Amino acid sequence: MHDRSMHLHGRGTRLCLALVASCLIGLACGKGSGPEGQEAILLPVPDDATVSFSVWFKVGSQNDPAGKEGLAALTGDLLAEGATTANSYETILAKLYPLASSYQVRVDREMTTFTGRTHRDNLEKFYALFTDAVLRPAFATADFERLRSNALNTIENTLRYASDEDLGKAAFYDMVFAGTSYRHPEVGTVQGLRALTLDDVRQFYATHFTAGNAVVALAGGYPADLPARLERDLATLPPSAPAPLAKPQVAPFAGREVLLIDKPGADASISFGFPIDLVRGEREYYALWVANSWLGEHRNSSSHLYQVIRSERGLNYGDYSYIEAYPEGGQRQKPPTNVPRRQQCFEVWIRTLPNDKAVFALRAALREIQDLVQHGMTQEEFDLTRNFLAKYILHFAETTQQRLGYAVDDRFYALETSHLEHFRSTLATLTLAEVNAAITKHLQVERMKIAIVSGQAEQLRAQLAGGEPTPIQYRSPQSAAVQSEDQEIASLALGIAADAIRVVPVQEMFER
Repeated sequence: MHDRSMHLHGRGTRLCLALVASCLIGLACGKGSGPEGQEAILLPVPDDATVSFSVWFKVGSQNDPAGKEGLAALTGDLLAEGATTANSYETILAKLYPLASSYQVRVDREMTTFTGRTHRDNLEKFYALFTDAVLRPAFATADFERLRSNALNTIENTLRYASDEDLGKAAFYDMVFAGTSYRHPEVGTVQGLRALTLDDVRQFYATHFTAGNAVVALAGGYPADLPARLERDLATLPPSAPAPLAKPQVAPFAGREVLLIDKPGADASISFGFPIDLVRGEREYYALWVANSWLGEHRNSSSHLYQVIRSERGLNYGDYSYIEAYPEGGQRQKPPTNVPRRQQCFEVWIRTLPNDKAVFALRAALREIQDLVQHGMTQEEFDLTRNFLAKYILHFAETTQQRLGYAVDDRFYALETSHLEHFRSTLATLTLAEVNAAITKHLQVERMKIAIVSGQAEQLRAQLAGGEPTPIQYRSPQSAAVQSEDQEIASLALGIAADAIRVVPVQEMFER
C-alpha cells in the first residue's frame, strides 16, 4: 500500500485508485495557518471529484542511526502497511477496497511523505483510516517481522540478483556519498535491518514523526474545513522538531574511480557521474537542464546519447543522463516527486549491454560528454531542445495528485514561484551563451565515479586499467561515418589507474 518501487523503495501492492483528474500546472498554491515554513500547502480544485492528501515529515534515510540503516524506511512501511490500534492490516485493506482508495509512503534521503487519494463521497471513511495510520500505528510484532523480511528480500534478492540496473545506480551513489548519510539505499543495509528492533521503530517514530516536523498538503475538491481539521489532528502528535542535519559533505576525489560489482552471469550495467552544486530554482540549474535534455533526456529517443549508443549502434535499450535524483527510472516516464535533495549529482545511466561492448559504450558516452564540454551546444540544438522542453514539461504534472507532489517539493526548496512555472518562464529567456556557460562550469570528464555490474568483472578490470582499444563487431554492416567514429571511440583514453579500480562480489553489496 505504498509506492516505493521493489528495488529501493518498498515492496507493497497498490490498491485501486480513483479516476485520475487532469489539472493545469499554473493554478496557484495556497497556504493554511501554522508556524512559518509549516503552513499547509493547499491546491483547491473545486471541479475535481477527488481529494489528494500528503503529510510531509522532515525525516528520511539520512536520519538512520549508524549501524541501523533502514530504520526510517521500515518505520514508514509500518505506517503504510501495518496495523493501527483500531484495525489490523487485513481489516484496513478490507475497508479501503470498496472505497477504491489508497494511502502509501515514500521514504527518500531527506523526506518522508505519507500520501493518499480518495473520492470526496468517501472522504469521511478514508480520512478516518488515513489519520489513524499516521497518528495511531500499532507497531505490531507480526507486521515488523513481515516488513523487515520484505526489506531484506529487496536487498538480498531483488537489488542484488534481479535488478542489475538499479544495483549499478545504487552502487554509484554508494561511491559518491561514501562517508555521508546519503550513502546507503533508503531501504537500508542487510546488517542494519537485522539489527533493528521494535523499540528502535517506536523511538524513531516518537522523535521524528511529530507535529513540529510535519507539513500538511491537500489538493482537489476538498471541503473548506478539511485543512484545519487535519492540522488539528496532527497537532495531537508531540510538538517537537528535531534539529535538521547538515547538508552531506562529499569528500573531494581526483581522477576516475571504478567499482566493479562481480555478479556471475550478468551482462554489464553502467552508472557514472559526479556531484554538482545546483538545485531547483537557480537559473543555472535550468540552463544545465537544457543541456542535459539534449544529451540524455530520460526515455527520449531523440536525445544524443540514445542516438549514438542505441539508435546508431544498437548496443542496448537506452542511455540517459540526469542532473537530479531519478529513482525508479525503469518504471517511469516522467520525473518523480518527493525525492528532493540538497546535494545532487550529474549521472549517466547506460542500460544493460553485453560485457564485451561495455568499455566501448563507456568510451562512447565519455566522448560525447567531453565533446559537449569542449564545444557546447549549437544554436540549432539549443533552439530545438528549448522548444521541446517548453511543451514537454507541461506533462510533468497532469493530475491534481502530481501537482501536489511538486508543490511539496517547492516548499522543500523554499521556492517562491513553483518549479514548473519557473522552469517555463526561465526557458523563455534563456540564451545559448548561458547554457554553454553552465556546461563549462558544472560538467567535466576528468573526475568521476563509475559503477559497473558485470559477469566479467576481472576482464573489465584488465581492459579499463590497460587502456587498450576496444573495437566492436556488428551483426550487420555500418555506415562509413559510424565506422570512422568507432575508431575514435575504441581508442579514447580512459585515464583509469589500476589502483583506482575495485572489484566487489555482489553478495557483499549493501551488506553493512
